[in-house]
Amino acid sequence: MPTTARLCNHATTMSLMTLLFLCLAWELWWAPLRPGGSWLALKALPLLAPLFGVLRGRRYTHQWVSLLTLAYFTEGIVRATTEHGLSAWLAIAETIFASILFGSAVLYVRVTGKRSFREDKCPRERAECRNKSQSL
Repeated sequence: MPTTARLCNHATTMSLMTLLFLCLAWELWWAPLRPGGSWLALKALPLLAPLFGVLRGRRYTHQWVSLLTLAYFTEGIVRATTEHGLSAWLAIAETIFASILFGSAVLYVRVTGKRSFREDKCPRERAECRNKSQSL
């Protein structure tokens, strides 16, 4: 795995695990909706599904985890604007980690993507194509 892909995979893994921990700790201990914890802690369960695929560096898992992340980003934005105190700060943290997760997953997919036919041509042919497009 190239260095850039490895860095993107590590960033995805770390942000996914941090977001998972944040969701659980937020709703069970730090600022639950009801004293003693709430059922809203179950929102962390969907984050378990992509964990092993991300740990193994599977491209398909990175593709769909970027879609899953948008729900956590949206929840963080909504709760950051509607709640006060510690819950608002935790919502901001959720938004930040969801953004990092989204960005790193998309970058991983882009870096590990298949090369197009034009990129597979030899450098001489690419230079000729570039010269032709500049002369137009």
